[in-house]
Amino acid sequence: MAELQRVAITGMGAICGLGNSLPEIWQNVLAGKSGISPIEQLDVSMLPVRFAGEVKNLTLDEACLPGKDQGKFDRFNILALHAAWEAFQNAGLEKGRPPYDPLRMGVILGVGMGGFPFIEKGRETFRERGARRVSPFFIPAVIPNMAAGLISIQLNLQGPNYSISSACASSGHAIGAAALEIMLGHQDLMITGGAESVLSHLPIAGFASMKALSTRNDEPTKASRPFDKDRDGFVMGEGSGVLILENYAKAKARGATILAEIVGQGATSDAHHITAPHPEGIGALACLKLALANAQLAPEAIDYINAHGTSTPLGDIGETKAIKQAFGDHAYKLAVSSTKSMTGHLLGAAGGLETIFCAMALKTGMIPPTINLENQDPQCDLDYTPLKPVKRDPQYALNNSFGFGGTNSVLILKKGA
Repeated sequence: MAELQRVAITGMGAICGLGNSLPEIWQNVLAGKSGISPIEQLDVSMLPVRFAGEVKNLTLDEACLPGKDQGKFDRFNILALHAAWEAFQNAGLEKGRPPYDPLRMGVILGVGMGGFPFIEKGRETFRERGARRVSPFFIPAVIPNMAAGLISIQLNLQGPNYSISSACASSGHAIGAAALEIMLGHQDLMITGGAESVLSHLPIAGFASMKALSTRNDEPTKASRPFDKDRDGFVMGEGSGVLILENYAKAKARGATILAEIVGQGATSDAHHITAPHPEGIGALACLKLALANAQLAPEAIDYINAHGTSTPLGDIGETKAIKQAFGDHAYKLAVSSTKSMTGHLLGAAGGLETIFCAMALKTGMIPPTINLENQDPQCDLDYTPLKPVKRDPQYALNNSFGFGGTNSVLILKKGA
């Protein structure tokens, strides 16, 4: 078997309720700022939950996609293009000047739910004005793979081009699949991560009917409170986190900055319930062990975990149990945090954004906080970096992403060199 190739992260881009660029977002993360606010993009008067991690003042550089075309696509596509364009430039790349053969560059994105807002608007048009008035761009606008397709088209990436949909683990699985393309020597560069934007009536109503969402309409900035005894559900968010992955040796040869490396991954299933996590975290535990084995690392090598930590009563306890079983005594020495306390839960895009936060923790030596952790649940007894960031200089970081259907993803990153 051919020797596996190292996988470097050379570019990153992000957009979420905390800001419209990665530098702005990371500054707000370290400031412990909440990106949760009242929803402005739709009428929420009939909804039981009226706040989210909403992106404000969304604009897309016309160099990435002409303005006349931007309205043809659902919002998740624009968010994906926005983050991909930032990541592309952050990696020192230029449109029209590919560093490698276009057939050896591709895109794999995670998208959990696709174009719900555009679907709802299309249904209204059909009901009120008839079938002939439904836009010919309707189908391309909403299908989950179109974000990857648009990135591929705009940047002339002729390698693999597809999306992965595995609920809230979508981006984690997409990053793992993209890393594997490079590890196996099939590709030299992959754009990966995820995008999601489902702040529309049906998704909010559906999650609310499941009793999955926090209902703190009177204090939205306090609503996302992972591992806190008073948590009452997750907060929906929207946004995108996109990474440029490259063959490590080839990236070094072109003079790229190595922001971090992806060194391990795991994917498992709880095989337990359609929405509830296994109460003992069995599937998550297996995924953690698999990722450590894949990275050929002892548990003690991990310094930081960006937890799935959605702020749900069952999920936070199950994840804590899995971490304690996987890491033993070292679990209490780990720095853990849930950045969802600030961003809300980006669903299919969560793993993309949070993998970026892992890379930033490695790059800056700063562990982001879990805000709103004011009354820690006794069953959640690890160091969740409450309220304020901590200087720690981690060498290895791990990201957990778990989704409905019992699907699990774990990624392990190494500090760049």
